[in-house]
Amino acid sequence: MYTNLAVIAWLTNCICLSLSGLTMMFMGGCEVKAQEPLYAQQSSPKPTTNSETEAEKEPLVEEQAEEIEITVTEKLLTQPLYTPFRQEGTLRDSSRPAYIINREQIEAQGASTVQEALKFLPGILSDGTAGGQLGALSSQFIRGGNTAQTLILLDGRPINDVGFFGGFDLSEFTTDVVEQIEVVPGGGSTLYGSDAVGGVINIITRVVPKQQEIEAKPTVGLGSFGFNQQVVQTNGRTGDIGWFLSYNRTESENDFPFEIDRIDLEDERDNADVLYNNLNLKLETNLGDRNRLIFNALYLTKDFGVAGGVPIPIDGSAGEFNNLTPEARQYTEEVLLDLSWQAKLGQADDSLLTSRIYADFLDYNFTNPDPNTFGTKDDVERTNLGLQVQHNWQLAANQNLTYGFDYRNVNAENNTFSFATETNTENYEGNISQGAIFALYDIDLSPSFSFNLGLRQDFNSLENGSFTSPSLGVRLALGKSTTLRTNYAKSFRAPQILNLEGLAAFDVVGNPDLQPERGNSFDIGVDQQLGDIGLLRLTLFVNTISDLINFEFGSPSTYTNIGKVRTTGIEAELNVQLANNIYAFANYTLNEPEILEDSNPVLESNELSFRGADSLNLGLAYETNRGLYVGLLLHHLSEFFTNNSNTESLPGYTTLDLKLRLPVSSNLVFNASWDNIFDQQYEEFPGFPGVGSSVRIGLSSEF
Repeated sequence: MYTNLAVIAWLTNCICLSLSGLTMMFMGGCEVKAQEPLYAQQSSPKPTTNSETEAEKEPLVEEQAEEIEITVTEKLLTQPLYTPFRQEGTLRDSSRPAYIINREQIEAQGASTVQEALKFLPGILSDGTAGGQLGALSSQFIRGGNTAQTLILLDGRPINDVGFFGGFDLSEFTTDVVEQIEVVPGGGSTLYGSDAVGGVINIITRVVPKQQEIEAKPTVGLGSFGFNQQVVQTNGRTGDIGWFLSYNRTESENDFPFEIDRIDLEDERDNADVLYNNLNLKLETNLGDRNRLIFNALYLTKDFGVAGGVPIPIDGSAGEFNNLTPEARQYTEEVLLDLSWQAKLGQADDSLLTSRIYADFLDYNFTNPDPNTFGTKDDVERTNLGLQVQHNWQLAANQNLTYGFDYRNVNAENNTFSFATETNTENYEGNISQGAIFALYDIDLSPSFSFNLGLRQDFNSLENGSFTSPSLGVRLALGKSTTLRTNYAKSFRAPQILNLEGLAAFDVVGNPDLQPERGNSFDIGVDQQLGDIGLLRLTLFVNTISDLINFEFGSPSTYTNIGKVRTTGIEAELNVQLANNIYAFANYTLNEPEILEDSNPVLESNELSFRGADSLNLGLAYETNRGLYVGLLLHHLSEFFTNNSNTESLPGYTTLDLKLRLPVSSNLVFNASWDNIFDQQYEEFPGFPGVGSSVRIGLSSEF
């Protein structure tokens, strides 16, 4: 593993070489297709700075008959971006580092789930902690935060579980419903509230078309280890009513062979199959010229065989890691409903009021049918009701104000059935209400200097749940090609119902006196334009999380606020055009999470487990505006510790993937991917092997 000083020196040297015209030492990537704003009808436009030209405001036009030259740097800077503003903006506008994968990139990379789509983005460790097969429980580590400390948004509203799991399992989301995914590292509580301690991931669903036509797109796919996929989509608009409808049935047996050299084991994965039946319906209608109504419904199901870990010794003891039976299964059924009303106020386009109500319903069960003492069936039912009201107001040509009110009520119930005693125990049945008022003021003081100031006050039904979250961001342009940016944000994560109520079936007592976890995030970075051929973004960050909610063993066990972690690191991203139609990218994420305080003083100054890995992604692609795409993508993860005592670790690994998108005709496209070409054998978690070499092919038609 690299040290901070070594990597900083290495990156500094690379930046100097890049600025000297030797950027070919890196490899970067870029999309060549124009993309309409994702939230064009949902927010007032961000004010245009004096430094923007008319050419920068005009959309790129794609020619059908011949190749065109595209200014790569401008294309990157004008990518639509929602999360840092809570309204439509661009990467150029943001003081926050943000990383995006859009619809074209998702299709080109052949990602089946949101979990897979995050693989090549910087700023996030998303390889998972339950194996690498399709459907395995996702993990998302950002700036030293764990999965529960990363806020997941759906079109800008929270979907994190606050009952039992924390976070959200991103392997549930199949990508047929996704238009774009945005990753914004660092504290995000100012705009979005609880759980945004490590960062925010915003899943933006498909856009309803504006044109008056009807389209249908069937897709079929086959692949290694029993992969089988059928997707049917239709979208269109008739008069003032537009729609998008998608059904996805995806399954995979996941019976892949694997090797774990450190325990001299060669075997085949068993009971890891998965079946999805996902449905998405989005309806949009205009109510006159200045009002719009949008309804979005997602039905997500995942039937998953839980293989568990391969039995291996723990910390050199005689114990074994796996305690799951070969019949262990997990079934998740989730309904996500959303109704939004957008009204342009006044007579101009500088004021937009957005009101949204949403309701989510979860039914989850995990069955481990063993007649011995540990055989159980866990059932979770959760209802989530919410309201968002916000006003985007362009006060002047250089000033914008976003403010509003959020409310969310979560009711969750958890029961455990014991196969040994044939008894059912209610672990908890609880309710949490979260309300907040917030504001974000954005001003361009000059063509080269701008800042944003945010403040949020959360009110929680918990006795200690209220919290104030300020933020400050600054952008300073040093000439036409170099921009400095810096941010500070305070964030928090409220206790979950599980922490407060406990788990009666497992002799765990809740602690109603828990305080929220607290985060302080600071970063400073530079955006360096490389002429017209590319963009380099470099960010140094420090993220401190205190009052960590830890599990305390005892008789009975409980939860306490003991713990403090500080993570320092680097996020670097480079995109360049090497030649006509040849694009490349490189990104690097360094994490150094140090335990500052812990219930066990021996662990202090050690590295926090799992979150200390560094990642490197490289890509080289040939792409034309006619849809042909051929890409080589490399993913590397460094060695990382698997326990806080830093006595156990997993070695790093490197995989190389080949992606192909080939237009067969004007309405038929062939897709193929060969992942892990060299059949790299590795573990993503102790006893959980990654997938070896695999192939997927598919055909999609549009008419």
